[in-house]
Amino acid sequence: MSADPAPAPLVFPNRPIPAKARLRRPVRLPDYLPARMLNEFVYCPRLFFYEWVEGVFAHSADTVEGSLRHEKLGEKTDEMPGPGATDERIHARSVTLTSETHGLIATIDLVEGEGDRVSPVDYKHGAPRERDGALEAWPADRVQVCVQALILRENGYRCDEAVVYYNATKQRVRVAIDEALAAETIDALTRARAVASAGVVPPPLVDSPKCPRCSLVSICLPDETRAAMTWSGAEPDTTLQLELFDAPAAGALPIVADEEVRRLVPARDDLRPLYVTGYNFSVGKSNDVLQVREKGQLVQEVRIREISQVSVFGNVSLTAGAVQALCEAERPIAHFSFGGWFYGLTQGLGLKNVFLRQEQFRRAEDEAFCLRVAREIVASKIRNQRTLLQRNHVEPPARAIDALRRLARQALEAGELETLLGLEGTAAHYYFANLAGMLKVDDDAEQPAFDFTRRNRRPPRDPVNALLSLGYSMLARDLTITCHAVGFDPFIGFYHQPRFGRPALALDLMEGFRPLIVDSAVITAINTRMVTRDDFMQVGPSVALTPKGRKRFITAYEQRMDALVTHPLFGYRVNYRRVLEIQARLLARVVTGELPRYPGFETR
Repeated sequence: MSADPAPAPLVFPNRPIPAKARLRRPVRLPDYLPARMLNEFVYCPRLFFYEWVEGVFAHSADTVEGSLRHEKLGEKTDEMPGPGATDERIHARSVTLTSETHGLIATIDLVEGEGDRVSPVDYKHGAPRERDGALEAWPADRVQVCVQALILRENGYRCDEAVVYYNATKQRVRVAIDEALAAETIDALTRARAVASAGVVPPPLVDSPKCPRCSLVSICLPDETRAAMTWSGAEPDTTLQLELFDAPAAGALPIVADEEVRRLVPARDDLRPLYVTGYNFSVGKSNDVLQVREKGQLVQEVRIREISQVSVFGNVSLTAGAVQALCEAERPIAHFSFGGWFYGLTQGLGLKNVFLRQEQFRRAEDEAFCLRVAREIVASKIRNQRTLLQRNHVEPPARAIDALRRLARQALEAGELETLLGLEGTAAHYYFANLAGMLKVDDDAEQPAFDFTRRNRRPPRDPVNALLSLGYSMLARDLTITCHAVGFDPFIGFYHQPRFGRPALALDLMEGFRPLIVDSAVITAINTRMVTRDDFMQVGPSVALTPKGRKRFITAYEQRMDALVTHPLFGYRVNYRRVLEIQARLLARVVTGELPRYPGFETR
């Protein structure tokens, strides 16, 4: 093996990285780049950046099947004989070798050959490429096996050919390792390291057939990002794309207005939250199953892989085994008081990427940036309050409707955060003053408990405020979990300023969804008699839900979260829980500079 140091792959040939693409702090990555990551870069530079630089990964059916196949292949690891050490046939499985010259590492599924002449064999899940009536390996696969061949050469072997085995068609496709392919591979390696070192996420592919089956499509949001660019009036920096991302490969084409946004993200999440509410409950674990017991008696069992989170209310105990299993599976545990006050989360390590949080902290110190984001947040909230009044009020008050329209427009022009707070407060006055008109309770139905005059909390003094407070606590929980999943610190906001114990960013994201999710769930629960006056109890000056009433309102809240809604910017239908994640990821795009404006979520 050569002892020469690896060349510094931080610039293109005769083309330095553009100054605007450099990070404030250089990204420090491992010394060796895996061959699989170079495959990802050729396939999609954006996918490579998320996986290699930011450490983001998500499974799909294809990746699970592929990982299981490679896990089976790696069950037995063979030692490679030295070059020329034997004349016998070489058949070595799961061989890991490195290249010091190029800073590469590869685990080769199979190495076969004789003496010092060998060929790497790489197993792929899909089918080969068919072109002009002939079968050939895909470009990304060609580069990956070329990396393996170059590493074998550096370790003293002769390697002029590689094999890609495509499992879907059970075919072996041979790849000649010639000078042209080697040069193409080294160029891809140089560009991949430049992209990684610059720390700038490559642009999304354009209408690519690769996206629908990509495991990271709901994180990448390719069509959504481009649609948001169109909405904000932003044009892609084609100079930067050509220099840094190789525009033809990255699909960096001009943005076209009215591009169709494909619904590549699932409409709903198959996972469901688990609520444990009541006295004398405990949660334990048996294998991969959570067991909920009441006074020692088993009352419910649920598989950990089928739940998204666990919410416990009041004095519920969890065994160490249950907590450890939930942390390992990245299923957060949300802790509430018996009255519904959200205390906090217990969760695993979560997303280990710190780059978004670095930018978040930096942006939070930028008053102009905070104001730009806060304007969109407050304007969207006021418009959604206005929409809810128009939809649900028995006779929408013209004065309040006109005032909310005017306040939303003024919010987009506000010159400081204090002004926005005043506008938001004025809008809340008009909105809550007319909320009672959305509660369609008959006067003769013995429901005076649902008379509503104004918003109050800590403690809530009437049933409607008790429902609103519990709903807002649950929504704050969901958005705190979403912030962690995306990579944000939920305690550093842009509109809500830091305060001890307050998840400011979760509250930022929450503002526009208060009327659409919580208020709507409260109105539905009351108007459909899901909750009645018997579901509340008076404790001094405060009003709280009974355990039975809390279960009923939780059902109303979860039904609202699962309701499908048409995204106003993208045109496809997804449920509100998925919308929360999409909006958080769009805000992340704004924080990292990929989008200039935050598109708030508004229904029509």
